[in-house]
Amino acid sequence: MALSTTAFSNMVQILCLTLCSLTLLCSAFTSQDYSEALEKSILFFEGQRSGKLPSNQRLTWRADSGLSDGSSYHVDLVGGYYDAGDNVKFGLPMAFTTTLLAWSVIEFGNSMHNEIENARAAIKWSTDYLLKAATATPDTLYVQVGDPNMDHRCWERPEDMDTPRNVYKVSAQNPGSDVAAETAAALAAASIVFKDSNPSYSTKLLHTAMEVFDFADRHRGSYSDSLNSVVCPFYCSYSGYHDELLWGASWIHTASQNSTYLAYIMSNGHTLGADDDDYSFSWDDKRAGTKVLLSKGFLEKSTEALQLYKAHSDNYICSLMPGTSSFQAQYTPGGLFYKASESNLQYVTSTAFLLLTYAKYLSSNDGVATCGGSTVKAENLISQAKKQVDYVLGNNPAKMSYMVGFGERYPQHVHHRGSSLPSIHAHPDHIACNNGFQYLNSGSPNPNILVGAIVGGPDSKDNFSDDRNNYQQSEPATYINAPFVGALAFFSS
Repeated sequence: MALSTTAFSNMVQILCLTLCSLTLLCSAFTSQDYSEALEKSILFFEGQRSGKLPSNQRLTWRADSGLSDGSSYHVDLVGGYYDAGDNVKFGLPMAFTTTLLAWSVIEFGNSMHNEIENARAAIKWSTDYLLKAATATPDTLYVQVGDPNMDHRCWERPEDMDTPRNVYKVSAQNPGSDVAAETAAALAAASIVFKDSNPSYSTKLLHTAMEVFDFADRHRGSYSDSLNSVVCPFYCSYSGYHDELLWGASWIHTASQNSTYLAYIMSNGHTLGADDDDYSFSWDDKRAGTKVLLSKGFLEKSTEALQLYKAHSDNYICSLMPGTSSFQAQYTPGGLFYKASESNLQYVTSTAFLLLTYAKYLSSNDGVATCGGSTVKAENLISQAKKQVDYVLGNNPAKMSYMVGFGERYPQHVHHRGSSLPSIHAHPDHIACNNGFQYLNSGSPNPNILVGAIVGGPDSKDNFSDDRNNYQQSEPATYINAPFVGALAFFSS
């Protein structure tokens, strides 16, 4: 019996929907869209650069800044990144950003194609600075340039900075195991990135990582206690330093395959948080990321000592997956992972990255995540990550991209000094500390487009206020972008 046109059409629709769910082919975005977003997500880091800009600088509204950083302390601390919309160089989020950029390249660099060199350049801009900060003085790590309390009283371009460029450090007497171990993680992860393209640099990174980790472990303490109001409440180490010690050791083990670090993980893991289930991954709390990283050793080599990390990775992953017995994450009505009212997209991008990385580890080793009596496959994790990535790029109730410069609608009033003030090329005269506030409070769009920046994002009800003064939603940050680089690389292929 011949099928009617309607019945045939319905069959085709059902077949298409089935194919979509099986292969993730149905998408608001094409691989070209993801490639464009990948390019822009890396370009963003050029807008955050401090120091002497290179001749191939692409965001040309920026210019040199912070060229005397460290000089009054007889140390060279020129370079590195401003963390967000201000002009301070905070060591803890900068190091975490670097670790996540490096991890993005390690896992998904093969999908970056033309962008791999730009990704490496973004990492090296940070590691060059972190190397200086780590090696300038024995048993000392320089962890911050700029007084945040003074900086936040001004609204001025980095090129015009006249606020105090105080330098802060951790040492044997004033320890900072959290920031030091994260710095060690960043240098170790980056050493893997440069192993083939720049072997001598890679060796230097790994050697320094080991020294900085040893310093972090020997002189234990939180940098929040040592530096107090200079780092709190801005980047206070709320989770303590145990998670960073385990994270740092895990990265050095991954980079060096030195059994000493595996022994350290085995003997110290239980006291450093291996048994804790924490359900967020951020510049402050590394536990979920550490477990996913270490699970690879169990999945690939059946290293019995690492089975614990596979089990806890499953716990983390299952908490994110609706329908499992362990599900406990919160999502907005539009489907966005929701963790905090301030800068929520940092948790979205880091979660998407861990979902994809764990999916890669599972699918390479015929593994599944065990959620009570049920199992979750790699493709389920990819599907969940894709929803988050697509939401950020514009597939959301507001039909708005939260990446600046991507899509037809994106934030115009970004909480970012350099982007919101006229460029030094357009307005060469100095704009003093207080004179910049007219631009902060202006209703006009930012004159300089901070291409690729991902802002803090919408609230728990999917509402977003494109307002420069609403920094909780409109401020970008390096650590929001860093894991998204890896996620975009995955989908671009």
